[in-house]
Amino acid sequence: MSEEARRTDPDELDEEITEGWERLPGEENYLRGVEVDSGEGLGEPFDWLVTIWAREYFRDDPMGRELKQRLESAMLAVPGVTSAENASWETWYVTGKASGEVLCQACANVLDGLADRMRAAYDEM
Repeated sequence: MSEEARRTDPDELDEEITEGWERLPGEENYLRGVEVDSGEGLGEPFDWLVTIWAREYFRDDPMGRELKQRLESAMLAVPGVTSAENASWETWYVTGKASGEVLCQACANVLDGLADRMRAAYDEM
């Protein structure tokens, strides 16, 4: 498990996905885990599918709204990103010719910045 974004092993990807990145910090994957998969080859209208595991726990509450806003701002700040649409609670459709690694790290930085508050809120659930 790693604190840095790393390229997903091609053997772990579905055959349609051509590139994947992840940040999996071990025991805190549920709060700080990020997955970024290429939409190329899926026939979808997005370039990247971003999954943020913490959004399973933080949705429409104040922490969830802040997390969503910060993640979207971080994604849109990545060079080459033209849009970031929250497709479901945990996933975003991101368009634009951006680096999957940079996109993954940008999301990881947001999660790291909110980690202490998310841990405390999670423990109160």
